[in-house]
Amino acid sequence: MTLDAPLDAPAPTDVGALVRHWRQRRRLSQQALSDQCGVSTRHLSYIETGKARPSPTMVGQLSEALAVPLRERRRLFTAAGFVPDTSELPLGAPALAEVNDALEQILAGHEPYPALVIDGGWDLVTANDAAYRLLADVPPELLEPPVNVVRLSLDPRGLAPRIANLDEWRAAIMSRIRHEHDTTGDPRLAALLSDFPVRRPQPTPGIVLTLRLRSGSDVLSFLTTTTVFGTPGDVTVAELAIEALYPADAATRALLSQG
Repeated sequence: MTLDAPLDAPAPTDVGALVRHWRQRRRLSQQALSDQCGVSTRHLSYIETGKARPSPTMVGQLSEALAVPLRERRRLFTAAGFVPDTSELPLGAPALAEVNDALEQILAGHEPYPALVIDGGWDLVTANDAAYRLLADVPPELLEPPVNVVRLSLDPRGLAPRIANLDEWRAAIMSRIRHEHDTTGDPRLAALLSDFPVRRPQPTPGIVLTLRLRSGSDVLSFLTTTTVFGTPGDVTVAELAIEALYPADAATRALLSQG
């Protein structure tokens, strides 16, 4: 058995091949995975080759052991012939009203500092007024939905010319994209990695990398934090992330507080 299958190959649709795909992506042997799930390697081999169909409980155990993202976990259950144990609702669904309320409260409470919500492909979901003010000079066609935050920030027509530490920031954000892609296998992230390769090694930043953004004659310095929902049971909610920017110095704090 080999563990060096191409990790970016399209995931198959039958449950056994999907399990094998994720096991190889996680660099696990059949022995290691069977030990984690408490089954024999023979049974796991039968599942992967289609000689045995896993029960819903086994699909759940395999998903947990392989840290399969919720979106792909749904595919596993469906491929095995079962109803997925997680939902995938549109953000505007009534069942997600409390999630939307929480997002609105967080964004409003972060004023006068910028904050935005992105999905699993880094497309903009919503943002507060402070974030949109930073985009005031961006050409309108770049703000037509769907707006991809990575593309917007690295596009020469977007924010890229205004980022004072562009090379450092680009290297850091693409390193994060690569890590997320390694975890999820999301093709949207693969496309970003392909479109924005980082060719030159970058100097190691300080304790925390800051985003330095030119605004007129000033340079605004920001620290960034990411917030996600804990233990979500819905794909849409699981893929949401709140990116909040905080002033990294007194001058930035003062400028933003002036509105």
